[in-house]
Amino acid sequence: MSKSDQDDVPLVNQLVDQMLDQTPRERAPKIHERFRGEHPIVVEGLENRFGEQVVHQNLALEVKRGEILGVVGGSGTGKSVLMRSIIGLQTPSAGDIEVFGRSITQARPDEEIGVRNRWGVLFQGGALFSTLTVGENVEVPLKQFYPELSAQMREEIARYKVILSGLPEEAACKYPSELSGGMRKRAGLARALALDPELLFLDEPTAGLDPIGAAAFDRLTRELKETLGLTVFLITHDLDTLYAICDRVAVLADKQVIAVGTIPELLETDHPWINEYFNGPRGRAALASQERGQKTGGGK
Repeated sequence: MSKSDQDDVPLVNQLVDQMLDQTPRERAPKIHERFRGEHPIVVEGLENRFGEQVVHQNLALEVKRGEILGVVGGSGTGKSVLMRSIIGLQTPSAGDIEVFGRSITQARPDEEIGVRNRWGVLFQGGALFSTLTVGENVEVPLKQFYPELSAQMREEIARYKVILSGLPEEAACKYPSELSGGMRKRAGLARALALDPELLFLDEPTAGLDPIGAAAFDRLTRELKETLGLTVFLITHDLDTLYAICDRVAVLADKQVIAVGTIPELLETDHPWINEYFNGPRGRAALASQERGQKTGGGK
């Protein structure tokens, strides 16, 4: 198991523990309509601190329904901490987070507010359970949220999600150790899609992939977003990903989200980190690649 897998598996275990804290009747998701509001995620006045270290202070962010929002920032700006706060794995020191109009932060720890089955999460490296096959990994959330499903139905759903993620059907029977890095990412994506989520959280999905594999994953993300009507919260350092598929980009710096907008809008700001990030050699190369793609019909 890779270092990133080892780091992320405890987070997956936390998600499973949250599910197991509820009885089967409580875990069974209530029937709900898809969210029709403008912002499925609203963060206001968020503060995260670890001892004396303040990671976020008075952070605010609104994610638009149906967009792919890229989240960038320097090392230590708390991109993953922000994601974990939104999905309930990190308890903020202050502030409020609403998902689908329901407060995550103000709910009691034992209160089921009916949103956890409406998002999917792909952690870095996939964070798959190494002793389970790919199909069995995909079945984990199905068993917890839909305990009434038969084993045959779970297997069929898992097989469909594996194919949806771009893997061959036979990959469902393989163990994570038998897969390449890119295939493990797709297997993790299949599990994230298991519950037909409205929100998809991706933490560095193209990290460690070669350029061809990264571009293929980007195309898959865009296709799934358009086909399934997803809203995507995407943490990345990959400038090619930002240019290729992100509708807007949120920039974390100075313990806050200092800017949110399209890349052309961000380029008009005068913040030094933004200018260095997008106008540096790698930023210029990514822009040139995107412009070439648009000329040949491959741009977004």
